[in-house]
Amino acid sequence: MTPGTRYTIRVALTVALGGFLMGFDASVISGVVGFIGPEFDLSNIEVGWAVASLTLTSTIAMMLAGPISDRFGRRPVLRVAAVLFTASAIASAIAPDYITLVAARMLGGFGVGAALIIAPMYIAEIAPPDVRGRMVSFNQLNIVIGISAAYFSNYLILNLGQSDLAWAQTLRVGDWNWRWMLGVEGLPAIFYFLALFFVPESPRWLVMHGGEKDALDIMEKVSGREEADAEMVAVKASLEAEAGQQKAPLRELFQPAMKLVMAIGISVAILQQITGINSVFFYAPMIFEQSGIGTDAAFMQAVLVGLVNLLFTVLAILLIDKLGRRPLMGFGLTVIAACMLLLAYGFGSATYSASGELLEINATLILIGILGFVAGFAISLGPVMWVLFSELFPNRIRGAAISFVGLINSAVSFIVQLVFPWELENFGNSVTFLIYGLFAIVGLVIVMKLLPETKGKSLEELEAELVR
Repeated sequence: MTPGTRYTIRVALTVALGGFLMGFDASVISGVVGFIGPEFDLSNIEVGWAVASLTLTSTIAMMLAGPISDRFGRRPVLRVAAVLFTASAIASAIAPDYITLVAARMLGGFGVGAALIIAPMYIAEIAPPDVRGRMVSFNQLNIVIGISAAYFSNYLILNLGQSDLAWAQTLRVGDWNWRWMLGVEGLPAIFYFLALFFVPESPRWLVMHGGEKDALDIMEKVSGREEADAEMVAVKASLEAEAGQQKAPLRELFQPAMKLVMAIGISVAILQQITGINSVFFYAPMIFEQSGIGTDAAFMQAVLVGLVNLLFTVLAILLIDKLGRRPLMGFGLTVIAACMLLLAYGFGSATYSASGELLEINATLILIGILGFVAGFAISLGPVMWVLFSELFPNRIRGAAISFVGLINSAVSFIVQLVFPWELENFGNSVTFLIYGLFAIVGLVIVMKLLPETKGKSLEELEAELVR
């Protein structure tokens, strides 16, 4: 491994810690919903709002973060996100009522949206083309690690609260279990804020703002002097070609030249969420409890969800620059559709008493369906979407474009999270998962028709090929 590669990995992993916080912040609520519902006497929609409120403000942040980072830099926006993560964790843990809890979650949503947009953008702008897919995927890997850490942390706190350990009783872990679940995020958030002082600004952003010397120094650390000089020429040529155009990024997104890349971006943004991934991630213990197992077992199976997600995300990172983006998407969407149909069958074949009490269900089939669905997502839509977002759009409007498609992705996620408890109550598990499966089938057809292969090409080459 060359010194440049080691440097790129170190910087990418540091920046991608924002993904860890995003994954933790979003998924830690899965262990909380079962406790705040009774404590605050919440309806199904109110429970859904407690989960989805973070995504609502992250949607706003996604729209704003790109343009703000285009003006002030990628690194300052990430620092602000770290502060928001810290404040949200503390405020959520001490929330005296439902409204305060939702407000604290919404504050964290601004950090989630900023980190989700800016971290992969930054990594794509600093990484060489031959490893860009792998480097950008570090952000998704950290999201997955954050999700897994949240499941494990919830399970650990639940068990500590039931233990006889003196220190756990002194800290009232049992009485305040959901508060501890939310509050522990403050520690990695503070670490992230400090770590960001040891990474440089994005070299492409520096070039766009007259910092060519600093940008060239960073590029040289990444890929050596010769390649850095060539990359600088390509970046400057791309920016000069666009310099004469009127700077109206949002309008430019809808110009005829952007038709293909926007169609791909919007389709993938919708598809990633409408197949139900956050229903599984954010309500995993609830789903498993509905398969007839107890609370402790449901939390343990949620940990399995996190581990499978982590394993197949790592596999995707190893394959994305070898097999390419398109094959992973095709395979993953096929698995997603099959597993959602399996879940629909599993819940549909369950038997219930006249009063609605569960009598018999194949809990193993449900577990296989959930884990298979998570594996299919983790090897395709999870990491590949953000890699594609970082590759598809031209340099000058990349921030605005990623914010726009990220906004759509987050808006769909908000709706899915909000209505999921209501769907289970009114449609039942079987119909809900059937709907997700049908969306996956439609999405598979669309993606295979529109998506080109982008591996191994520079951002400037992709712009010349796709934006006509």
